[in-house]
Amino acid sequence: MVTELEYKENIFAGTRQDLLDRIAEQLKPKRFKHVQRVEATAIELARENQVDVEKASIAGLTHDYAKQRPDEDFIQAIHYYCLNPVLLKYGNAIWHGVVGAELVKRELGITDEDVLNAIRHHTTGAVYMTPLEQIVYMADYIEPARDFPGVEEARRITHHDLAAGVAFQAKHTLAYLVDKNKPVYPKSIETYNAWVPQHPGI
Repeated sequence: MVTELEYKENIFAGTRQDLLDRIAEQLKPKRFKHVQRVEATAIELARENQVDVEKASIAGLTHDYAKQRPDEDFIQAIHYYCLNPVLLKYGNAIWHGVVGAELVKRELGITDEDVLNAIRHHTTGAVYMTPLEQIVYMADYIEPARDFPGVEEARRITHHDLAAGVAFQAKHTLAYLVDKNKPVYPKSIETYNAWVPQHPGI
């Protein structure tokens, strides 16, 4: 876990501990521990890829900020913030990123678009993702408590080549959804088409 990191860039108007306190109010203990593991993994990947560590910390901690809100909150927010009504066909798995970014912006005062896009896209990916977005997408997938077939390969690939890690996740997530007869959010298909053909070896 991260112990010493001083926020200096005014992305969040407070200390890291202030942010942790705000997030702890929103999440159950198990989920709260998860976001701290994602933060630590995101910081590690940020250092490997010369990406802003403070942004990686904030995006990693806030990516699941809205994860445990009731469905009614998300539906209300989709209408209130005039988000794409297609979202109403999906559920928390999609909402907590796309809609959650709006809640982070308004409730935590975080307006940095790179951080907000990292939250928006951390489950679906996107055709274009900044290095920070790629880092949060992968940190959530490979954090130390993750245990699924292929996770060690995903970790190895990601630490060697971040973009190849994105392609690996996009490919395997789509295969999982198809295998389980789950609905596929259109952006996930777009992510697959944009990233996987560029890395045919994964």
